[in-house]
Amino acid sequence: MDDALARRFENERPRLHALAYRMLGSAAEAEDVVQESWLRLNRTSGVDNLGGWLTTVVSRLCLDALRARRETPVSSLPDAAGGTVPEDEVLLAGEVGRALLVVLDRLAPPERVAFVLHDLFAVPFDAVGPILDRKPATAKKLASRARLRVRGEPAVPAEELAEHREVVTAFLSAARGGDMATLLTVLAPDVVRHTDPAMLPPGAAAVLRGADEVARGTTLFAGNARLAELALIDGDVGLVLAPAGRLVGVLRIEVSGGLLQAYEVVASPERLAGMEIATLSRDAV
Repeated sequence: MDDALARRFENERPRLHALAYRMLGSAAEAEDVVQESWLRLNRTSGVDNLGGWLTTVVSRLCLDALRARRETPVSSLPDAAGGTVPEDEVLLAGEVGRALLVVLDRLAPPERVAFVLHDLFAVPFDAVGPILDRKPATAKKLASRARLRVRGEPAVPAEELAEHREVVTAFLSAARGGDMATLLTVLAPDVVRHTDPAMLPPGAAAVLRGADEVARGTTLFAGNARLAELALIDGDVGLVLAPAGRLVGVLRIEVSGGLLQAYEVVASPERLAGMEIATLSRDAV
């Protein structure tokens, strides 16, 4: 083993892991890909541009993994909602952005790779194209299509969107802290909460009515609220529940008159699949 090459590789490792994680949404899978790139490097000689070579290898390995994942039955994929998800996966998803990871997970593999390489790691399209076995112009179109999905399209005017964001942010902060007093200032007096039974403990009511009842019900889910993140849901402000970056639930929220009028907790895979989800602002990417 070439010690100098090993040191150079270790210098590249954090960047390669960050790249692979954003492409795959799994820290464990990202680590496997990075390790495979090291094994391939050891079987290769005459690498002039080490960083570029490793970026190409890692990206192609991720592309293969994403394509294979699409052919894998959903039931055999890792359970992002379960207690078996490592804590470091949960923390890493929070650092990168859960809403971003949710949207990336919905992109076609070439779109995801093109977007991550160009928009998140500033790789020029002249280099992205060959990685995807596409022309640079085609890679640019793939990244552009992905960018539109990531940023989304608000369905309400900018001023209204800003108001909704302020209310939902206050609601989320109070829910995370179990702050009944603040929740009661954010919730409308006749607020209604509908919850998918799959998200409730046995015997819990699926429908709550009135600010007091909804506030008490909300404080019981402070743990879940700590892992929730603002997102654009069907064009308006809502929350995604994606502890490790894989979507397990959505809060559709209705805001009017500066108060939260209603919210619905959705966990049905069929309904989730039909929702348009995007990051809430360009700052999110």
